[in-house]
Amino acid sequence: GLIALLITNRITRSFAVISDKMKEVNLGKHNEEIVWNRNDEIGDLVTEYNKMVAKLGESADALAKSEREGAWREMARQVAHEIKNPLTPMKLSIQYLQKAINNNQDNVKELSANVANTLVEQIDHLSKIAADFSQFANIGNTNVELVDLHDVLSSLKDLYQSDPNVKLLWYPVNNKVMISADKTQMNRLFTNLLANAVQACSEDETCRILIDEKRTGSKVTVSIQDNGEGIPADMQDKIFVPNFTTKSSGTGLGLAMCKGIVEQAKGRIWFET
Repeated sequence: GLIALLITNRITRSFAVISDKMKEVNLGKHNEEIVWNRNDEIGDLVTEYNKMVAKLGESADALAKSEREGAWREMARQVAHEIKNPLTPMKLSIQYLQKAINNNQDNVKELSANVANTLVEQIDHLSKIAADFSQFANIGNTNVELVDLHDVLSSLKDLYQSDPNVKLLWYPVNNKVMISADKTQMNRLFTNLLANAVQACSEDETCRILIDEKRTGSKVTVSIQDNGEGIPADMQDKIFVPNFTTKSSGTGLGLAMCKGIVEQAKGRIWFET
């Protein structure tokens, strides 16, 4: 009976090791193989387990690659769609002007000026699309340094003070707020957030934006509030998703880029209505 108990304990202990390893298997991380030096039935089981772990790793890599490629394909479709929007009025304007020139219309000079204005406006829109996607692609390229967040917010506050339609209030915490981050990206982050706040406001009333800071231990929370209409409940979980936008025009990358910049700086960003 004692010998049987020892053999049983040895076998069950071996299965317990395998069971514990199986519980740790995760598609999103590197899974370690089990080392088993004895050539027995359990060794065969361990060999099959190790093969499964290797295949799982390959499948995880393939899935991640597929997801990345799918995301960029969707991004490419979005770029193509956004580029088509300004190209259509540009083409129609030039065709209209060409027809006016061929018919020797009297107001060709006036038409030329209107077409030129349309082209400049649409080219600016194309430039913004290119800049948005370029910035989104370069989130990972950072130059980390000690940055005073108040320097960034102070310069942006000065920019909006000259706009009579925007009233911006800023309540900073005492002393400097030093963080390890890329200063250019911090500027881009708050520029995007403030631009979204302004765009969310109604054109019929003064846009009121409140920047509030709260210090908790070694952390600082910066909240940006506007007096816009807010975002419907069914759309709130999508606002940081690339390509999502509630505006009639735009790439939908602004808040996705903000999320990437904040997370790159080891921070957290969220939305409350």
